[in-house]
Amino acid sequence: MIDRKVLEEVLAEALKGGGDFADIFVENRRITGISCEDNKIERVQTGLDAGAGIRVLAGEATAYAYTNQLDRQGLLDAAGVVARAAGSSRKDVNIDLNRLEPAISFDIERLPNEVETEDKVEVVQKVNQAARGVDAEKIKQVIVGYGDVIQHVQIANSEGVLVEDTRVRTRLVVNAVAADGGVIQTGYDALGGVAGFELVDSAYPEEMARKAAGRAVALLAAQPAPSGKMPVILASEAGGTMVHEACGHGLEADLVQKELSVYAGKRGEVVASPLITVFDDSTMPGKYGSYAFDDEGTGSAPVTLIEEGVLRDYLYDRLTAGKEGRRSNGHGRRESYQHKPIPRMGNTCIAPGKEDPRDILREAKRGLLVRKMGGGQVNTTNGDFVFEVAEGYLIEDGDVGSMVRGATLTGNGPEVLAKVERVGKDLGFTIGTCGKDGQGVPVSDAQPTMSFGQQQECPIVVGGTGGSPGGSGANKKDFRELMREPRIRRL
Repeated sequence: MIDRKVLEEVLAEALKGGGDFADIFVENRRITGISCEDNKIERVQTGLDAGAGIRVLAGEATAYAYTNQLDRQGLLDAAGVVARAAGSSRKDVNIDLNRLEPAISFDIERLPNEVETEDKVEVVQKVNQAARGVDAEKIKQVIVGYGDVIQHVQIANSEGVLVEDTRVRTRLVVNAVAADGGVIQTGYDALGGVAGFELVDSAYPEEMARKAAGRAVALLAAQPAPSGKMPVILASEAGGTMVHEACGHGLEADLVQKELSVYAGKRGEVVASPLITVFDDSTMPGKYGSYAFDDEGTGSAPVTLIEEGVLRDYLYDRLTAGKEGRRSNGHGRRESYQHKPIPRMGNTCIAPGKEDPRDILREAKRGLLVRKMGGGQVNTTNGDFVFEVAEGYLIEDGDVGSMVRGATLTGNGPEVLAKVERVGKDLGFTIGTCGKDGQGVPVSDAQPTMSFGQQQECPIVVGGTGGSPGGSGANKKDFRELMREPRIRRL
C-alpha cells in the first residue's frame, strides 16, 4: 500500500487548483472466478488489479482521475490532472493524516487465497452434479459460477482521514435449464456474503443446486399464471427485490436531489403503511452488502429510511450530503478505483413485523403466493415497477395449491407499501450485484412475509396467460417447507 507521507503529498497537490476537498482511493484487488457449463470447467480465472482514483470537489463540481501507476510520481501526475480541472487559483495546504480504526469487523474463517484452486473447482463440480442429479432426463443444462475477491483499500482525504481496510467476499450461483417437449424452464439460486471459503465448504451449496434444478423441473408441469388483480402474498423467501427496486433506489440522495425520485421532498411525510419500516444496515455480519467503511472512508452505520410509514432519511455520500449541509451517512460506494463514489444501497431491508407467516397464509382465501422473485424494472421518478415471478403458487382457502409459471407483478412502489395489510415476523435475504450509472456493487435485500389485497383491492396486478384468477387445489405443498427460514440468510 502507499506510504502515508506520499498520500499527504498527493492530496496537497490535488488541492493546488483551488478545490474545497480532495480524496484518494487506493485499491489492490485479487479475484478468482470459476465457471462450469456442459459438464466441463470452462474457465478458471485469477487476477490482480491495482490502482488509485483521485477526486477533487470544488463547489458542486467534481474532477476525477485514476491511474494504475502507484509510484509517487504516477500519483502526483494524476493529482495534477484533477487540480487543473478544478480551477486555476493555487493554494498551499498542509495535510496530516490520522488513521481511523473500524468500529466493526467481520470474521473470516478461511481466506480464499489460502485455499487451493483444485478445492474450489471441486465445489463447482459437486454443485453441477447435484443439479443434474435431480432429473437426468429433463435437466438439459447447468451453469455454475464461483467467485471470490480480496480487496485491500486505502482511503485518505484532505480532512486528515486515513482508512485502511481488507474486504473479503465469496459467492456461488447456479442456473439450471429444464426442458420437456417444447417447454423450457429455468431455476436460479445464489449464495454470497462477506465471508471466506467457509461459505461454500459445506453441503448447503449442493442443496441449493438441487432446489434450483427442482424448481426448473417443477415449472415444466406448472399451469399458466392467471392475470388480473388478486390478493398476493410475498413470502420472505422471495427476498428483498421489491424493496430494493421499488423503494431503495428512490431513497438514494442523488436521485432525490435531481427530482428523479418519487420520494423527493417527502421527508417527514407518510409514504407507506404504519406496518412498514425500511432500513439499510451495512454493518450486518456476513451479508453481501456489508462493509466497515464506505468507499469514501465513512464508517458504516444503520440508517432508518422509513419508520412506521414515515419517511425519515435518504442514503447519502459526501457530495450529496454537502449539498444539504449535513454529513454522509456512509453510503458512498464505487465499483473500483476507476469509478467515482455515488450513493448506493448496502443491505436494504423491510423490518419484520409481529405476525406468524403461517397465519397470514391460513387466513388468505385466495390469491398468489410468491416464493421467489425474478428480474424486474422500476421507474424511480414515479415508482412504477414490473417484476417476474420465478416461483409462485395459487392460494385457495388457506392452502398452497397449483404451481404457476409466467407470472409478472406490476404496481407502484409507494402505493404497494401503503397498502400492506399484514407483515410476518420472519425475514429472508437475497443477494445481487446492483447496477447504477455503469457501476456494479454487491448488495443484499430482505423482507418479511407480506400480504396484500385480502381486505381491500390489491395494489398489485398479476400478469399471466392463464385467464382470470382461479385454479384447483391440486399439488398442495407443506407451507412449513415453503415458508421456512431460508438458509441463504445464514452466511
